[in-house]
Amino acid sequence: MRKTALAGLVAILAAWTWEGAAAPQPPPDRADLPEAIDKIFQRWDRSNSPGCAVGVSHHGSVVYTKGYGMASVDYRARIRPDTVFEAGSVSKQFTAAAVILLALDGKLSLDDPVRKYLPELPDFGAPILIRHFLTHTSGLRDQWPMLELAGRPLSRAVHTVGEILELVSGYRELNFQPGNEYLYNNTAFTLLTVVVQRVSGQPFDQFCEERLLKPLGMRRTRWRTDFSEIVENRATAYRLLPSGQFRTHAPFTDVIGNGGLLTTVGDLLIWNANLDNPRIGGQAMVEQLETQARLNDGFVIEYGKGLYVFDYRGIREFSHGGATAGYEAFLARWPAERLSVAVLCNTTGADPGGYAHQVADHLLADRMKPRPSVRVADAPAETLKAVAGVYRELSTDALRVVAYDEKAKALRLDGSPFVPTGPASFVVLQGGRTYTVGNTDPGGVVRMTETDGGRSKPRFWERQPPFAPTPQQLTAFAGNYVCDELGGLVYTFYVEDGTLRLRARPAQRFTLIPVFQDAFLARGHTIRFTRDADGRIEGLRIYADRARNVRFAKKF
Repeated sequence: MRKTALAGLVAILAAWTWEGAAAPQPPPDRADLPEAIDKIFQRWDRSNSPGCAVGVSHHGSVVYTKGYGMASVDYRARIRPDTVFEAGSVSKQFTAAAVILLALDGKLSLDDPVRKYLPELPDFGAPILIRHFLTHTSGLRDQWPMLELAGRPLSRAVHTVGEILELVSGYRELNFQPGNEYLYNNTAFTLLTVVVQRVSGQPFDQFCEERLLKPLGMRRTRWRTDFSEIVENRATAYRLLPSGQFRTHAPFTDVIGNGGLLTTVGDLLIWNANLDNPRIGGQAMVEQLETQARLNDGFVIEYGKGLYVFDYRGIREFSHGGATAGYEAFLARWPAERLSVAVLCNTTGADPGGYAHQVADHLLADRMKPRPSVRVADAPAETLKAVAGVYRELSTDALRVVAYDEKAKALRLDGSPFVPTGPASFVVLQGGRTYTVGNTDPGGVVRMTETDGGRSKPRFWERQPPFAPTPQQLTAFAGNYVCDELGGLVYTFYVEDGTLRLRARPAQRFTLIPVFQDAFLARGHTIRFTRDADGRIEGLRIYADRARNVRFAKKF
């Protein structure tokens, strides 16, 4: 059921304050901590749903650990602090640490070309360095959208690290030149496990066990090298349906490095304690993990090596989130305050990062700056309607859809409230991204600039004219298209019931939605057909988020 405009706005404003907000609260009494944390997790404190575990360390000691909800709804087994979860991309910092240890050993350099250790990787011209892999700046296409395009998406096929290496060996292009941009990339961290194995002469999981996990006493932590293996005290993963029911949603993949760490909140607090006072790896390892990367043009990004680095309400935070199937995770440190919070959940629909920050808000209330405030401006319906439309990022074919809700008299950007803050400025309150919209040339093209306060580079969008092809015009797009990059994969487009449809193996059928000239939307990806000098359709390019410009050629 759709919320009213007011209710929806109130929900989004949960993480924001209005101008004139109250001053920060005085520091809490440590005795209030259990009650405060229990309130944060009360939604999951039930015997008929999955839930979360939380661990908190402050000033050098663990001050609270607890489980909420069920590790197994089927068997009514409760979540405990020692329940094992999968950590998703929280795992990346462990992969990064393993690579950094080898660098400190003198066995590799972070400035080595990756092809020195992975000759299977194609030569794209400009060399990709290990440093690029660690900082999401390699330009390499992400494995998951590429496998989805190939008909082997997550939750539908079992993948291995060997398959990812084989997939990448067929790549023909990069998303961008190495070091030019930041774009989150799972492939790089998967392939780093192969680098560690080839340099160390040990299986990746064994190297991590001997150099990191065992010395630190992380007894309940291991890599998920075989998804079918029985793991004692592991929580079952679930998916929350719109109806409120749950379904099991376990990962079945043997790909690790980008994710795949099985762990507990207690062990994650041990890991963070080592980053605060390093016994393993030393300060040199910690500095490498935490030093923010710099792009080729000098722009400093919010990523170190396996860790995000930014200020949260005026306090330096080092953190990472993660999600794999029904597991969701978040681990954060605020070293200046000697605070660490770990949250592990076994269902979708949780918000481990939000929960961790609520814990930090409680413990650091006297030290934190007020939340950002937003003054919402009045805007007539005509002004709002004039902004609506489909916006395209010309460099990638990424889309933003601004829709006008006639009933609520409000705008939504990709489904989120899009609130006016001035004559031509808007904000998406959740996440704090701001947008400036207006005509910037005599041709009347409406452009939109997206910024986030300097945390990342601006993005630029152009509103596209409506595209409503007739069934007869759609026939020009019909035919077979082949992608050499994906091993000769063939997509077949055909017209049926007045719509353009896509058929691909194995047993995939999709209806395409026109979005701008010669371009359609299917399963969340932009498919843009290309023409030759005579105007004939010659091929297509697909934008699939972290895989850009994937080319298919039309078979004549």
